[in-house]
Order: sequence, then C-alpha cells, then structure tokens
Amino acid sequence: MLNNLLLLYGLPVLIGWILDLLLGDPSWLPHPVVLFGKAIAFFEKKLNKGGRRVAKGAFTAFFLIAITILLFWSIDYFSVKLHIICVIIVRSLFIFLFLAGTTLIREVRDVFKAVDRSLEEGRKQVARIVGRDTSDLSAQEIRTAALETLAENLSDGVVAPLFWLMVGGLPAMAAYKMANTLDSMIGYKTERYKDFGRFAAKTDDVLNWIPARLTAFLMALVSGESRSFRFIRKYARCHASPNSGYPESALAGILDSRFGGTHTYFGEVVEKPYIGENPRELDTSDMKRAVKVNRSAEVVMVAFTVAAGLALRYSAMMLCAWWG
Repeated sequence: MLNNLLLLYGLPVLIGWILDLLLGDPSWLPHPVVLFGKAIAFFEKKLNKGGRRVAKGAFTAFFLIAITILLFWSIDYFSVKLHIICVIIVRSLFIFLFLAGTTLIREVRDVFKAVDRSLEEGRKQVARIVGRDTSDLSAQEIRTAALETLAENLSDGVVAPLFWLMVGGLPAMAAYKMANTLDSMIGYKTERYKDFGRFAAKTDDVLNWIPARLTAFLMALVSGESRSFRFIRKYARCHASPNSGYPESALAGILDSRFGGTHTYFGEVVEKPYIGENPRELDTSDMKRAVKVNRSAEVVMVAFTVAAGLALRYSAMMLCAWWG
C-alpha cells in the first residue's frame, strides 16, 4: 500500500519538481496555463460589459474553475485506469507544468543584468514579470519590483500549487492555477476590472491564505535571519493584499530593505504601504541571496508535500479499510 503511494504520489512530485528545476517553462511545450488565459480572455471579452458585472465575473470564475476540476479529475481518473506508468507520466508532466519556480528566477536574474547595462533595458525586462507601468521606474525601483515579484512567485508559483496538490491531488492543483490565472488577468481594482474581477480576486485570496503564510515562514526559516520573523509580524498585514505582504515582508526582512511605494497599473496610480524602513540600494548580491532563499524554501516545501501528502493519503486509505 505504502509502496503504491510512493510511486503514484511521491515519485511524480519529485519528478515534476526536478523537471521544473532543470527546464523551467520550455517555449516548445504547450502549456495549460496559456489555454487558461485564452479561456479567461474569451469570457472577459464577451461578458465584461453592460450591467451585473459582478455576477458575470463570478459566473466566469466559478464556471472555469469547475470545468478545470472536472477536466483534470477525468485525466487523472483515466490514467489510473490505464497503467501505473501512465499515472506517473501524467502526474509528473502536469506537476512540472504547474510549477513556476525556475522561469521566474531566470527572469529576475535577467532583470538585474539588464538594469546594470542600462535603465531602459531594465525597464523593458522587468515589464515581462510585473503588471505595473515600468516606463518611469528608477534602477532601484526596477530591482525592488523584481524582488517583490520573486517573493510573491514563490508563494503563487511553487508553495501554493504544491499545497493544493497535497490537499486534493492534481485536480486541486489545476483548479488553483486557474484561480491564480484569473486573478492575474482580471483581479485588479481598476475601472475595467473592479466589478468583473471581484469574485476572482476574492477566490484567489482564499486559496492563497495558508500558502502565503507558509511561504513566509519557510523563507524566514531557511534564511536563518531572525529579523525576517519580526518583519512578518510588523508589516505583513499592512499590505493592501491579505496575502502578498507575507512573502514580501519575509524577503524584505532577510535583505533588510524596503519594498512597496507608489505603483501605476493601467494608467491608475496605486499607493502601496512600505514594507521595511531601510531604502538602501539593492544590488546583484541581494538578488543572489533572494534566489538562494527561494531555492532552499522550495526544497523544504517539496519534502513537506511528499511527507504530509503520503501521511494524509495513507491515513485516508487506512480509515476507509477500517470503515469497510
């Protein structure tokens, strides 16, 4: 029984994470999140107009998440019916595709290299990974934006997908990625999205509540920096987002830096509270330390996902056997 669990659950988690570690997101490989984005864009274009936009947005989010759960439950179910090798391949492949640790780390490294060459290159490079207007950012703001995104991505791109995989298997992991994609596309408090994207944003907040706090704890733990825990307690709840402030405050504490400030999204100015009080200049050494913390936190999270997931599944199987 335990051997089967190791093969069907533990092994795919390890294979999927190692593939992401080595390959990131290969451009030649079709990605389900791209399809998620196209589906969201279709519904947004058709429904985000006229009246009752909150209801239309709620329908869009609920429908797409439900369809995603059904689709990936079916894929997982039929792979189990075929062969154990098929299960391992399917689960490993989708776990790999739904993790987004390596690609973002590469992008952040490229941002720091680009801004060291010229301000304009840095602005163009950081625009690839942030949703804000980057045309007027200073070198310090570019580096800060990249590190803020790195911290958030550890939660959204690694810890949260693994957490929901642990809780509900591949369908739950896929559902989380759909919800997170919805939030990243329509979950803004701008004139266009504030009503239509409200339900999507709230759903993402709920799904990230535990993972964001777990991410901050892991970052502070692996860094060995006690100041990070103080930053989390002091600044995490000051953020406009109920979740983003946790990983951001953890990293700001590790680096003894300051995040936040004024940002522009789709032409609208958004004031974000400062996290930290030291506006020191960030450099490549800070980026390298942040990447090291990310990677170490990933390792701990993967180990936790395998151990806790096996324990949950083994307990459920024993309970079912006893009940039967």
